[in-house]
Amino acid sequence: MAAPVTRAEKTRRTRRRMLDAAAGLFVERGWSGATVEDIARRAEVGVQTVYFTFGNKRALLKEVLDTAIAGDTDPAATLDRPWARAVLAAPDPAEQLTLQAAGARRVLERAAPVLEVVRAAAASEPELAELWRTSMEQRHTVQLAFARALVDKTDGGLRDGHDATSAADLAFTVLGPETHGLLVTVRGWTPDRWERWAADALVRQLLP
Repeated sequence: MAAPVTRAEKTRRTRRRMLDAAAGLFVERGWSGATVEDIARRAEVGVQTVYFTFGNKRALLKEVLDTAIAGDTDPAATLDRPWARAVLAAPDPAEQLTLQAAGARRVLERAAPVLEVVRAAAASEPELAELWRTSMEQRHTVQLAFARALVDKTDGGLRDGHDATSAADLAFTVLGPETHGLLVTVRGWTPDRWERWAADALVRQLLP
């Protein structure tokens, strides 16, 4: 006989149902087209349940984005996650860059559609412009930590005089959702092809 579902588990499942409903509607209809009422209806909860749980629509979108990037609702920071720790611990510079590209691919396969919702709305919605800026700053912070680790692994330094900051800028661009979207979504590249290209581009641009 199955154990009864606890109240905490019911709450967790309801929250996840609301996040899944919101993610689907934001991607389908965009920021303005996805109403809290529609999200509540798809999640089969009351509108007040959505507001009570998340506070407002922007906070809901932020949690949808955070969950898509992380792949779960665990609040652990990106740099504390196993894939990022593996990047930092990789002994060989080329292996590190390959792992960075692989990690970025997994994140973008989950999060790119939601990131595009935020980016598209940022031009006309000040509160989402702030969310987009924060997202970019967080992505660059992660790439800067990776770049500092990369510099430490290269005895002769990086190619063409790159330092950690400019290496992070380059990785931020190559592994960003904008570049991924152009090649995968617009031009139809497979995720495998994009990952191989991204790793090769980073190795060619950064390593002697």
